[in-house]
Amino acid sequence: MDFERVLRALLELFEREKIRYGVLGGFALGALGVPRTTMDIDFLVHRDDLERLNRFLTEIGYERWVRTENVSHYRHTDPAWGGVDILHAFRQYSFEILERTRAQPVFGGTLHIKVLQPEDVIGFKIQAIANNPLRAAHEALDIESLMSHYRNKLDWKRIQEFYELFEHGEEGRRMRERFDHAE
Repeated sequence: MDFERVLRALLELFEREKIRYGVLGGFALGALGVPRTTMDIDFLVHRDDLERLNRFLTEIGYERWVRTENVSHYRHTDPAWGGVDILHAFRQYSFEILERTRAQPVFGGTLHIKVLQPEDVIGFKIQAIANNPLRAAHEALDIESLMSHYRNKLDWKRIQEFYELFEHGEEGRRMRERFDHAE
C-alpha cells in the first residue's frame, strides 16, 4: 500500500468535506512515535460523515466489502491503494475521542494527520482484545509499546475506564503499576 498516496487523497477529501476523523491502529502508533508495520489504515469517522466518505472511496475505486453498525472495510483492486478500515463513531464517547485528536506530522512533516491520543488508541486495542481474544497477544504488544513510550504522561484514569468498560479492570491496574513511573 502506498500510504502517502492514499493519505494525500483522503486528507484532501477530509479537509474539503469537513469530515471528522482520527487515525488509529498501526499507522497511529507510528505517528505517535511507536513505529510498527501495518498493511492498511484505520480511521474513526463521525457517523454523519460516513455516506460522503463512502461515495468518495467508491469514486476512487474502493469497494466496501463489509459494513456493520460499527465498521466498514474497503479494499481496492490496485494494491497500491490497499485497504481502508472505517470505525463508525456514533456514541457520545467516540465523539469525545474524535474531539481529542491531534494533528501529527507524517512522511517527514510533508503531511499532518489527525491521530487519536495514545490513551484512546490503547482503548481501541483493549476493545479489540475483548471482541476477539485471539488478537490478545498482538494487541497487548501495541498497548505495552505505547505505555512504555509515554509512561507517566498518560491519562491513566481514562485508560482504566477502558479496561473497566471491557471487563479487564485488574489488567489495567497491573499495567499502570508496571508502566506509570518515570525512567
